[in-house]
Order: sequence, then C-alpha cells, then structure tokens
Amino acid sequence: MHIFLSLLIIFSMGGNMQKDEDFVQPAGYPHKIEVTIIYDNNPFDDRLKTDWGFSCLIKGLEKTILFDTGGDGEVLMNNMKKLKIDPADVDVVFLSHEHWDHAGGLKSFLEHNHNIVVYLLPSFPASIKNSIKNAGAEVIETANSMSLCERVTSTGKLGTAIDEQSLVLETENGLVIITGCAHPGIVDIVRHVKKNLEQKIYMVFGGFHLGGTSDSELKSIITRFREMKVEKVGPCHCSGDRCRELFADEYKENFVDIGVGKIIEFQ
Repeated sequence: MHIFLSLLIIFSMGGNMQKDEDFVQPAGYPHKIEVTIIYDNNPFDDRLKTDWGFSCLIKGLEKTILFDTGGDGEVLMNNMKKLKIDPADVDVVFLSHEHWDHAGGLKSFLEHNHNIVVYLLPSFPASIKNSIKNAGAEVIETANSMSLCERVTSTGKLGTAIDEQSLVLETENGLVIITGCAHPGIVDIVRHVKKNLEQKIYMVFGGFHLGGTSDSELKSIITRFREMKVEKVGPCHCSGDRCRELFADEYKENFVDIGVGKIIEFQ
C-alpha cells in the first residue's frame, strides 16, 4: 500500500521526484512569534519611558495584535515610535479589562489607526464601546472563550469582582498565557487554561497582581505553578518586586526578566 502511494505521488509530479527544498513547509508552526513589551512600569530598554500599566505587541501570526494599551497614550505612542512599531501594522487590539492602566492609551492609538478590531469584555462601559465605534473601529465582545486567529485564543470572561480576560498563544513548546492584571487570580487563570485547553503550559507572563502579598502566600503560588508544570515565568507590571524576586529564585534560568522594550520569541 505504501509503495503504491509513493508511486502515485511520483506519477502525479510527472515522474520526477522534487528536491527537499521544493516541498511546501508541512502544517505546524513555521512562523516565529515575537512579543515586544511596549508599556510597563519595570525598566528594560533605557530609551523607553516606564509608566504604570501594561501593553505588548504580538506579531508573526495571521494577525498582529496589540494586547492592552497602557495608561497614557503619549507614552504608548512615543515608545512605539522608538521601537519602530508602526500603528498601521496592527490588526487587532485586545483589552484584558477596563482599568485605565490597560485601556487608557486606546484613544491615542485609534487616532493613528482605526482600521482595527477591538476585542473587549461585555462589562466594558457603553461609553468606551461607543468611542471605539465612533473612531471607526469594530468592537467584538468576548464573553466566552474565542479564537482571534489561528493559534490565538481569549479565555473569555474570568473572575467575579473584576472581569478580566487573558490571551493564550499556541507554540511548539506549549501554551503561553499573557495576563493583564490577573484580577481573577493568577493560579486560577492558569488552572482554567490548563483544564480547558488540555495542553502543557510553557510560559506565563504579564501582571500577576501580587504586590504586597506575603512571602508565604507567594511561595504557595510558586509551588502551585510548579505543580501545574509551568516551565517559564515572567511576572511584571502589578506583580510586585518581591514576587519577581521569589519567582526568579525558584525558576532561575527559566525566569524571564520583563520590562518595557523586552522582546520575547516563541516558535
């Protein structure tokens, strides 16, 4: 049977076997994903301004995605300019939650590019939704888990006191979870993704919302990360310095030091 199929393939090519380089790349993960931290209160690239909030750009996929917009539009746009990121290249804006330090830069961004789709939660105020539509952009509400494009999924609404969604990227090494502030609880977010997508968690980064948390609780959270076999971590924004220190002590070379201007690559 295998011989018959091989001969059939050869005949369909006119009797000539193609060289290896002539074959189309097989389905899988041929493209590299690059994530650039545009906005954060932790420093990394001295050329860029730090400010309370978070935003990152995800490119290399079917769509270029801006995750959150930080708190100040001027800071956002100036950092993008210094990083040579053209707002016109962005296809999608994904807002994790409505707090100013994650959505405050949206108005300025829309002034540079309104030909986009904005994914946000139904709980966002009507004033924000209307301002996006009035700028000429499309609004899509993500109450439940939803695919934004191939290899990219929103968790949909998580949490009770504060609604928030996280973004999940599918990579060769496993799932990458990006969090805005992790108000629903960073462990609960990871557990939710692991349970629902049933894949290995390769990396978790973004705001963990653990500033001021006691050492004992932080160590308990780190233990639960290990139990869930999270391979790499990159707490930033609202995670707190002590959180970053303890995760770095535990994860060592698998701790990713994240600040504004940091570039993280995945296959």
